[in-house]
Amino acid sequence: MKTDLNFASPELFSPVVFRSAFNSFQVINVNQAWSLFFTGGKEDKLLRFGSQTGLLFTSILIAVVASGVSATLIHHTASVI
Repeated sequence: MKTDLNFASPELFSPVVFRSAFNSFQVINVNQAWSLFFTGGKEDKLLRFGSQTGLLFTSILIAVVASGVSATLIHHTASVI
């Protein structure tokens, strides 16, 4: 079996964000951003479920932050009264 994959390439095992094809200051979508976050920059096409998946993770993050801030404010207000 003959393969044309270059195993000597330094880009083969490097994170996606440091590859020359990816690092050209192009705009990425929400799914690519979350995929890079979950894989530690190793893969940008992990979330292939559709564009709604990235929006779901973003909404969950906003809800967690908002509930944490509101719980902190309520706790602080209750302790002052």
